[in-house]
Amino acid sequence: MSHQHYDVLIIGAGVSGIGMACHLKRECPGKRFAILERRQSLGGTWDLFRYPGIRSDSDMFTFGYNFRPWTGGKVLADGASIKQYVADTARENDVERNIRYGVAVKTADWSSEEKCWKLTAVNEKTGEAETYTASFLVGCTGYYNYDQGYKPDFPGEKDFKGQVVHPQHWPENLDYSGKKVVVIGSGATAITLVPTMAEKAAHVTMLQRSPTYLMPLPSTDKVTLALQKVLPEKAAYRLTRARNISISRLLYERSRKSPKAMRRLFLSVIKRQLKGKADMRHFTPDYNPWDQRLCVVKDGDLFDAIKAGTASIKTDHIERFTDTGIRLKSGEELEADIIIPATGLDIQMLGGIQPTVDGQGVVLKEKVIYKNVMVEGMPNAAMIFGYTNISWTLKADIASEYLCRLINHMDRKGYQVVVPRDTENSLGNDTILGSLDAGYIKRAEDRLPRQGTHGPWKASQNYLQDVKILRFEPIEDGYLEFDGRCSQQASPEKAGFLKPLRSALFGA
Repeated sequence: MSHQHYDVLIIGAGVSGIGMACHLKRECPGKRFAILERRQSLGGTWDLFRYPGIRSDSDMFTFGYNFRPWTGGKVLADGASIKQYVADTARENDVERNIRYGVAVKTADWSSEEKCWKLTAVNEKTGEAETYTASFLVGCTGYYNYDQGYKPDFPGEKDFKGQVVHPQHWPENLDYSGKKVVVIGSGATAITLVPTMAEKAAHVTMLQRSPTYLMPLPSTDKVTLALQKVLPEKAAYRLTRARNISISRLLYERSRKSPKAMRRLFLSVIKRQLKGKADMRHFTPDYNPWDQRLCVVKDGDLFDAIKAGTASIKTDHIERFTDTGIRLKSGEELEADIIIPATGLDIQMLGGIQPTVDGQGVVLKEKVIYKNVMVEGMPNAAMIFGYTNISWTLKADIASEYLCRLINHMDRKGYQVVVPRDTENSLGNDTILGSLDAGYIKRAEDRLPRQGTHGPWKASQNYLQDVKILRFEPIEDGYLEFDGRCSQQASPEKAGFLKPLRSALFGA
């Protein structure tokens, strides 16, 4: 059994893990770190999912790292391009050599006596056991199970004589040319799959229990392309990034404050796109905007497929699978050669690792999250979580910056251990993923850490506010305990709260 010690161990080599590693390299150059990645390649989500049309659901000018601009005019990039961008970022920042591929972490235990995390792992290629220790542990595993997605047990599924293909396990050479396809679901995956498959399939039906709010978005940003012709590349990127952050934030805030008005706006946009070619009941949700995530329709391609007759939408419930397709509760039958249950994710924290502190299990659902970065009561540990209402990477970047700032502060002060302490019993009802009402979040409420009701325990989902908190507020804020002693809250003057927030919009 091999044993290796690091100052910082990062679990996961996806967008968050590579970003955290790059920030460490830039801001904590003396630290020895490694990234433990179970898969044989980096990229996380963008390496796992291979279904037709896989793309970003956020604009790339805010999804890209703040220290490495996404260039070009593409707003929504395909999965392969995003993976390449992450790989290029790792190479350019010289962090790829720090990745240990094929390492499946099984346990993680904090030792108060030795002041370090002890991890046991298995090398999936050789089957050999490995152990790692680290002064600081950062989970960058995302929030879902990579081994399997969520799929209900459909009555009669075994009777179906065609193929059932889950998007998370897409066959490499699936031939759907000239086939009848039914995609079950109305989320981002279904919205992407339906128009893409409709280009070759005989017909694609999107079967949904209830509609989702949709918003067409052009895949190419003509304004950015124009800016790139007259401005330096970095300046054009910063202006575009600032604009897109502002627009995303405005849409979200207006949706929360004036849901009826925003509902009318979203539905009017869809009505104009459809031009009377489909019943609006299939596009009219029974909830307010941003109670669940808004789905982006690239170049209006879903609406174009519906107008062309190559795709259609059914809003109904499944009674059972039959040998030739699906029977709906309305009595209608949908013929299918291929059925794709795009029914969501199976939520999983820390890649399924159950952390312990001195041998005692940490029950995450009983814990409150600190600044949406650290978990109450867990020493020298963090989880990188992005936003649910705007680009994931915006939060991942500033969370990584905060952790680097925390590590450097501990070095300057000679601290070895930091623990967030909730002395005010601020545990609330919302999970780390916020107040979204999506099914995959509801199913996982017993596995997710909670937000608090106030202070640093409550997640804002507000990028500008989080920039102020994570970049500029004092490390020692009265909520963190260092080496067993509670820190004193610093005054706003000493914390530099009046520093300009120009970098909030424009990046590092």
